[in-house]
Amino acid sequence: MIPIRYGWTGGVVFEVHVTGGRLDAVRRFLTPGWIGLHVLALVLCGAFLGFGWWQFDRAQGGNDRSWAYTFEWPIFAIFVIVMWVKMIRDERAGTSPAPKVIEEPAEAEVKQEIIRRQEEEDPALAAYNRYLARLNSQSGGRG
Repeated sequence: MIPIRYGWTGGVVFEVHVTGGRLDAVRRFLTPGWIGLHVLALVLCGAFLGFGWWQFDRAQGGNDRSWAYTFEWPIFAIFVIVMWVKMIRDERAGTSPAPKVIEEPAEAEVKQEIIRRQEEEDPALAAYNRYLARLNSQSGGRG
């Protein structure tokens, strides 16, 4: 992407980004992380198809249970391909994870009031709740 700056006497400056076309769209998928994902998808597909072929050989040899696995392993390979394509489409569309919920100030005031009431009623319970809140803040709110 090449930024080109424009401006005039009004002091307003804006940028126009000129892209290299399809090359820029492909280049983002050639980073080390994406190359690792491409290789992982290829290895998994090859392994799953190989397992399916192996189960087919076992089924031909008289193992009746292997017939189910003969069809199950290729379905896993198809699933890997579908998820790989979905990841690429999401990246091209610029889809990002859902934004983190930000607590409203009014909610914080209500929570502080509840904590104050708990401290008045039962100091041990309030201390335990503060302990849990500290653990929750240290874990990043993943709980």
